[in-house]
Amino acid sequence: MNTATAVVDRLVELCRERKFSLNHLSTWSAVSQSTVSDIVLGRSKNPGIVTIKKLCDGLGITLAEFFDTDVFRTLEQEIR
Repeated sequence: MNTATAVVDRLVELCRERKFSLNHLSTWSAVSQSTVSDIVLGRSKNPGIVTIKKLCDGLGITLAEFFDTDVFRTLEQEIR
């Protein structure tokens, strides 16, 4: 799994846990719906840390909580 896929999977997981739609996440995080959709649909391969921080704010979690999962701890090196 690459980092972009891990970010998408984590966002989807957190939204599902909170019963948030993507529109709800967009509203609560002040990130445009098109940006949220682009991230989740894989059109945005490298969402910026500021955008991820806003999404975390909307989800009511810290950046540390967002990245504190086994998936992020075990990502393989992407630079070859």
